[in-house]
Amino acid sequence: MKTFCLTIVIVVVLLSCSNGIQAQITLTKLNQVELMKQFVGAWKSEMFQDTIWSGEIKSFGTGLEGYFKAETKGKVVIEQKQLMGYDKKTDKFIETDLYKGSGIIIYTIWFASKNKATELPYEFITNPEKTPSKWDIDFKSADQFTETYTQNNKVIAVYTFNRDKK
Repeated sequence: MKTFCLTIVIVVVLLSCSNGIQAQITLTKLNQVELMKQFVGAWKSEMFQDTIWSGEIKSFGTGLEGYFKAETKGKVVIEQKQLMGYDKKTDKFIETDLYKGSGIIIYTIWFASKNKATELPYEFITNPEKTPSKWDIDFKSADQFTETYTQNNKVIAVYTFNRDKK
C-alpha cells in the first residue's frame, strides 16, 4: 500500500509539473491591428538642431495613412506620405513611404509586445536578423514614443515623439 501511494503521489506531481511547463510555452498572439492604432494622432519631434519633424497618422480600414514634414527654421525641407496595411499572411504591417521629390521606401513593422515594435526594410521580412538597419520603437506612454535607429548593430540616433495636442 505504501508503494502504491508513493507511485500515485509521484504521478500527480509529474502531471502538475507538465501542465505548468505547457502553460509557460503557450504565447498570446498580439493583435497587430489594434496595437498599430497607438500611432493614430498628431506627432512632433525635434530631430536635429533647428529641425522639427511633425505630422499626423489616421486610421484607414485595417491600416493607417500618414503625412509628415520636416521643417528647418520654418522652411519645409522634407515631405512624406505613408500608407501602412496589415498583411495577414505574415502578421505584420507593410509600410510604404513616399518622399516628395524622391523615391519610395518599403518597410515592414510589427509589435513584439504591447508597447515595443520593430521596423525594417521589407526585403528582410523573412530574415530580420540579417538587416543592416532597423528602427526599434518603444511607447513610453499613450502620448510619447521613442525611435532608436540602428545601422550595422550601432545606434545612430534616438528620437522622441510627443503627441501634438494642437
